Amino acid sequence: MEAARVIARIISNKNFSGNYWHLELESTEISRRSIAGQFINIKVNDSQAPLLRRPLSIHSVHSSRIRLIYEAIGPGTQGLTKRKPGEFLDIIGPLGNGFNFSKTSSKSSLNILVAGGMGVAPLVFLAQRLKLSKSLVLIGAKSKNCLLCIKEFQSLGCRVEVATDDGSSGFKGKVTDLLKKTLSTIDHRLLTIYACGPKPMLKVLSLIAAENQIQAQLSLEEHMACGIGACLGCAVQTKHGFKRVCHDGPVFLSEELVW
Repeated sequence: MEAARVIARIISNKNFSGNYWHLELESTEISRRSIAGQFINIKVNDSQAPLLRRPLSIHSVHSSRIRLIYEAIGPGTQGLTKRKPGEFLDIIGPLGNGFNFSKTSSKSSLNILVAGGMGVAPLVFLAQRLKLSKSLVLIGAKSKNCLLCIKEFQSLGCRVEVATDDGSSGFKGKVTDLLKKTLSTIDHRLLTIYACGPKPMLKVLSLIAAENQIQAQLSLEEHMACGIGACLGCAVQTKHGFKRVCHDGPVFLSEELVW
């Protein structure tokens, strides 16, 4: 299904923790077509700077509205924090290929969602779509203050466990170490792993999935320029040659990727 260019009204744009913001937009056209794992490309303002749009994962969908979360760390996202409810944003979406969960959404299946930092962004939408099955969410962050979206996952019926590098909350260590510990205690049959986070985390997770013969679907975080596959700026190496994260991904099977 092709993406659409839409002028979407801002419903809310709120800071909720540190530099993290929730943005809610009204767009029936995009909300009804979105698949968990896809993203939209936002023109931050009407001027020439910043020139490039900003890609943001679709965080959740509620009727005709889409919700996004973003971290205000650069000129583009910092400019986005200035936009007010009632204003309009030029957006393109939904873009990319999302998660494939058609075979893992039964009551007998178990899904483990693994998020590192802002990797929670697309996984809440996925948790919405997996409500009929059992989902365990593992969230990793540097410290307790950097943990995001715990209550959102819990409200969807997910069991949540956390890992922090400094041990300020939950398991002390990397979220991939928590994943190893978890896998040692459960049956791997009918198990699928879905993950989003920094590349080093996803690389380790791929090795864990291979060692345990578990299918893992990974949402890659890459810098994107065009967002539609034209510029080749987000290409990653796979066993089938280079592929574009924005067009062929952002979700890939872990076994496809060459690290």
